[in-house]
Amino acid sequence: MVDVRGYRPIEDYAAIGDCHGSALVARDGSIDWCCFGRFDAPPVFWRILDAERGGFLAIAPTADFEATRAYLPGTNVLRTEFRTAAGRVAITDFMPLGRAPDARANDYVRVVAPGWLVRRIEGIAGSVELGVSSRVTSGFAVDDAAPRDAGLAIHGVPPGLVRVAAGERRFVAIAPAADRVTGEAIDALFEATCAYWREWIGYCRYDGPYAAQVERSALVLKMMTYPPTGACVAALTTSLPEEIGGERNWDYRFCWIRDASLMLLALSALGYSGESRGFWNYLCELLEGGVEHLQVMYGIGREAHLEERCVDLDGYRGSRPVRTGNAAHEQNQTDLYGYILEGALGYRLLGGAFNPGDAESLAAVADFVEGCWSLPDTGIWEPRGPPRHFVHSKAMCWIVLDRAIRLLGHRPQWAQLRERIWNEILARGRDAEGGHLLQAFDAKGDEVDAALLQLATLGVPLDVQTIHRTRLVVERVLRRGDFIERYRTPDGVAGGEGAFLVCSFWHVDSLLAEGKRDAAVALFERLLAIANDVGLYSEEYDPRGSFLGNVPQAFTHLGLVNTAVSLALFDRHGPGAVRAGHAERARLHVKATFGWRGIAAALASTGRVRLRSSRASRIDLARLGIRG
Repeated sequence: MVDVRGYRPIEDYAAIGDCHGSALVARDGSIDWCCFGRFDAPPVFWRILDAERGGFLAIAPTADFEATRAYLPGTNVLRTEFRTAAGRVAITDFMPLGRAPDARANDYVRVVAPGWLVRRIEGIAGSVELGVSSRVTSGFAVDDAAPRDAGLAIHGVPPGLVRVAAGERRFVAIAPAADRVTGEAIDALFEATCAYWREWIGYCRYDGPYAAQVERSALVLKMMTYPPTGACVAALTTSLPEEIGGERNWDYRFCWIRDASLMLLALSALGYSGESRGFWNYLCELLEGGVEHLQVMYGIGREAHLEERCVDLDGYRGSRPVRTGNAAHEQNQTDLYGYILEGALGYRLLGGAFNPGDAESLAAVADFVEGCWSLPDTGIWEPRGPPRHFVHSKAMCWIVLDRAIRLLGHRPQWAQLRERIWNEILARGRDAEGGHLLQAFDAKGDEVDAALLQLATLGVPLDVQTIHRTRLVVERVLRRGDFIERYRTPDGVAGGEGAFLVCSFWHVDSLLAEGKRDAAVALFERLLAIANDVGLYSEEYDPRGSFLGNVPQAFTHLGLVNTAVSLALFDRHGPGAVRAGHAERARLHVKATFGWRGIAAALASTGRVRLRSSRASRIDLARLGIRG
């Protein structure tokens, strides 16, 4: 439903992409967001951020209609069927991609993507009149830019009215003006794109409950990876608000080391090693610059400078400012180092090979933590207020040393510092009266944040009673129905926000860590029920029933995958496996699928384990007369 200002609900959008760029397709047939070539490129469609001036490409019946839609099985290709009194018509939306013609069977780095957006129109029954309208812009241009201004052209059905009868096929494509866009090329790209996604999801080794939701989340996460460098983005959009009309509108089209490490651990638990290798190489190149220069986030091409600026747009439903870039890249977040070491441990446990110098880089991270763990930082939630001694950050520093010892061997100074950090957490980060963890060392008894729930499953030496007491306080202070807010303390930004969805999945994990399976499953199933009609989640949720924040959000989808894996492990090994940490849970889940023997070999040759090489998923652009 479009509101009076012309905005569609965030949950009305489905995502398509080619592992380079992406687009959002509304239920009513309007594409209101699209970036080509790079997720963080200037958009050509951005009506979602300015209903009056933004670019879009809309195709819909001119008469009243009902719409149903779904992704084609095992793909990120979207099919929407429109029903009118006069007949039925379907639109299939996709951004073409496939493997290079000479790629190996399990080579998902060499992705070919011509940078097209394709809408195939198919008459199913009767005869339906469609309206086709568009505005293609060059970045956040606010005048009516002609398609050539963005180097693009509209191919196929031109803007206006077109009637489609049963059995007829048409197409609308946005592609470089010089490309040869024909029905034959589109058919070939469609077949290769479907084959690519189906071959990739066919490698999934998940063996547990809620497989359909896990596979959909895995496909979403894969769509958010960037094969040229191995990076992955936190979300596909910028500036969708955490509060309607508020200013908490951030650009998430970058690679957070924390999010990416967790994303790749989630995919690794499902049996995917290629993506882990890609991100490991991305991270190692960053570490070569010195741990003291490491940032919390980078551009997908490893760009370090992500200047935050505001664009003069209306903003989604009047939520301003609209931002590009993100100033949080300059923050000091010491939890970052824990996620690096946890990711490295998972990579190594699942058969990944270190490059020359990797061990030295990881040791440098552990040594660096000795000088920074005791300093205040801005923490996992990136508040724009003064630094504090966040308990979650201190625990992640403990993880740095613990994982360094597991990876590189015992070193007395690391072991001594690990013990000192944990003693400090228990002495200053735990409420003396209630026995629960606090948000920060200087916090009062009821000052907690949702990141404390994550500690129940990170393999830190928390006893079950402390986990239980912490969960109860988090529920009392931060719970809104089935949802958990991040925190209630001031953070330097005006206004409020919705419930951060990954925190609700951490809530489920915490229940499992305590052994409360029935309560965990009931809550998990209620969280699954709030996904939109095609299985996507945004960053946050308004408990009154609507999505908030950028969409789709990697943190939310990886939270779903991790919780499903935790549930599967709980049923095999009990709550101790849930508390063991992300890397260890990934290893245990893969072990349950492959057995102990040959885990590394199996993961290193996943394509040979599950499927033969599929030539159908390869794209030869030269053969199709398309510039590559």
